[in-house]
Amino acid sequence: MAIATAIGKAGQLRKQWLARLATTLLFLTVCLSWGTTWLGIQIAVETVPPLTASGLRFLIAFPLFVTFALIRSESILFPRRHLGFFVFITLCYFGLPYYLLNYGETHVSSGLTALVFSCMPVFILIFSALFLRERIYWSQAAGITIGFGSLLMILRSQGLSLEHDGFAGVLAILAAALMHALCYVVTKQKGAEISVVTFNTLPIGLAGLMLFLVGLGIEQPEYAEISARSWWALIYLGLFASVGGFIVYFFLLKRLSPVILSFVFIIFPVFAVIVGAWYEGLPVSGDLAFYSILLLAGFAITKLPVEKLLARLASPA
Repeated sequence: MAIATAIGKAGQLRKQWLARLATTLLFLTVCLSWGTTWLGIQIAVETVPPLTASGLRFLIAFPLFVTFALIRSESILFPRRHLGFFVFITLCYFGLPYYLLNYGETHVSSGLTALVFSCMPVFILIFSALFLRERIYWSQAAGITIGFGSLLMILRSQGLSLEHDGFAGVLAILAAALMHALCYVVTKQKGAEISVVTFNTLPIGLAGLMLFLVGLGIEQPEYAEISARSWWALIYLGLFASVGGFIVYFFLLKRLSPVILSFVFIIFPVFAVIVGAWYEGLPVSGDLAFYSILLLAGFAITKLPVEKLLARLASPA
């Protein structure tokens, strides 16, 4: 009897260990997928104009999102009372921000783009304080100061000035991060009951179509001049970075706390900097490495307010 119990416990521990290992590997998969997104965008916009590249990426991803919705038997239509919210998400989460990111990467390296966009969770914190009256702790304020101070030093070390095209690219990326953060906060207010599948599927399809058509009229892309590398990058962005990353992230939402999962935004820039430096064949300078670590450490502090943790430790069990 004792032997059978011991064997059963050993089997249960083995299953728990395998489940934790699978979760860890999937977490790293999301970090790698989102970390390589920035290089994929940079390769895509080498020969595809920004509006067209954004539209094609979403049009490639849309059929798979629809398939995923069908498999899960979920509607792709927003409730009628959320029509305004649907338009807001389509334009301000998918449409404009992804064009701005693509435009930004025509002037800024993929690694720097990821570092700048990593400000997004901090903007969520600020918008939550403004619109949802959530508290910002002193340690979080210190983390914000450290993070943005480090970002300024990174931009300075990269030689970006007010007259430089790269500065316009940085502003575009920051604008995209701000819009994404605002969308997350508004979603918390008005769209919490909408499933993740519904939230993504139709907006990504309509945003892709609009971006593609606007690009067709304004940019007038020459498809014969698009390189094979750019096409492969668009396919990667549509199939793996968008759909694959989304599915795995959706899976992890059921198994990890939001705080732990939010550290994806701290880790993926590390992958982006390393992969971008490898692709460009350039070493990561000491200044860039130091200020990048400081930036990510500052933003990590915003996710784990020291005062709140100490209060929990001090409270009786």
